[in-house]
Amino acid sequence: MKVAKTPDEVRKIINGFRKTGEIIGFVPTMGDLHQGHLSLVKMALEKCDRVAVSIFINPKQFGPKEDYARYPRNEEKDQSILEELGCDLLFIPSVKDIYSTSGRTRVSVKDIPEHLCGLFRPGHFDGVALVVAKLFNIIAPDMAFFGQKDAQQAVVIQRMSADLNFPVRIFLGHTIREENGLALSSRNRYLDSSAKKRAASLYKSLSNAFRLIKMGERNPKEITARMKSIIESAGLEVEYSEIVNGKTMKAVGEVSGIVLMAVAARLGGVRLIDNIAARVENDRVEEVLLEFPEWSGYE
Repeated sequence: MKVAKTPDEVRKIINGFRKTGEIIGFVPTMGDLHQGHLSLVKMALEKCDRVAVSIFINPKQFGPKEDYARYPRNEEKDQSILEELGCDLLFIPSVKDIYSTSGRTRVSVKDIPEHLCGLFRPGHFDGVALVVAKLFNIIAPDMAFFGQKDAQQAVVIQRMSADLNFPVRIFLGHTIREENGLALSSRNRYLDSSAKKRAASLYKSLSNAFRLIKMGERNPKEITARMKSIIESAGLEVEYSEIVNGKTMKAVGEVSGIVLMAVAARLGGVRLIDNIAARVENDRVEEVLLEFPEWSGYE
């Protein structure tokens, strides 16, 4: 596995791959890799000839009172894991390699970030869009892989990629969970075993919502009220419990089409999110991934 620290180093390596016509896959991460990240790397390895992974804790997507300084960092372990998996390139840039000191340029996706997490983390999705746009320009992948766990982020990236004509196909991977249903996240390190049990209430609430929809309930207010009650009964502070349109992230008046059941809550200063996406057509209800290839013109 090749390791690069600067954009110029990355481009030289990628150009070498391109000379033989190889398909490049890309998995952007903030490091402290867990099985959720690794499932995306494995997907990329199956679909692509070469796979690049980035590790960059992006300061632009953290608010002033968030956990940028203490976000888990484990670069040596991450590198060893990726090498064992068969990753071809690891890109580990510094902040000065990614951002100019002036910060003149921004990337902003309208509408989609104005709901759910965007209401509680102002500027977060602008930071995500900017860094992903820069990484796409540096690595120029044919395919990029993101997790459904960060569903709103994934939809923002798909919309940005289509609108800016990046020639990259976006694939999503299913949320990987602990045995009790808690979605894997680097921030789970902040929780002790007791807190993890309580945090599993997010998935419990979503599973119950999915069950209600399968049973025929189509009133989002009834479903989201039950979602919120389940989480609050575990002692968490709920930020939102919503059912939204899977493309726009706007709240729906009736559960139909592609919808996202999404929750966010705080436990002991730790912010947790989770979701389940579903296609609801008459009596047919199935869990889906929020992939929209039609946005980018790919079949």
